[in-house]
Amino acid sequence: MDLSNLKPAEGSVKSQGKRVGRGQGSGKGGTATRGHKGAKSRSGYSKKLGFEGGQMPLQRRVPKFGFTNINRVAYQGINLDTLQKLVDEKVIKDSVDFETFVSLGLAGKNELVKVLGRGELKTKLTVTAHKFTATAKAAIEAAGGEAVTL
Repeated sequence: MDLSNLKPAEGSVKSQGKRVGRGQGSGKGGTATRGHKGAKSRSGYSKKLGFEGGQMPLQRRVPKFGFTNINRVAYQGINLDTLQKLVDEKVIKDSVDFETFVSLGLAGKNELVKVLGRGELKTKLTVTAHKFTATAKAAIEAAGGEAVTL
């Protein structure tokens, strides 16, 4: 130990940050490091989300366009190759229904399921879903299975 590597004992020195607003004698009284006037100097100030200092915010500068159909029915698509993969991995055997899709995480409990025709199905399966594409229905029946609409 020598003068070049002296340091205080562990935990004896605490850096507690500057104590502002504790009188003029402290050197940090008065405005308490907030500057003069303006919104940021006031108590209770909180910047709104997307606020750009009074400039017209981006969200209001960009034009709105398009149309959202409130009656649109959205389906969660599940392809035949996904079903075939589940059969190969021995997750499903001879039938698959909505509860199975939800438990496997392929669809949410409040979603509607539509079976789509990508890939091929080699196994005889009874598939229960809300909707089927024509190609998916044909492929399931060609494999000797059954497509049941909920």
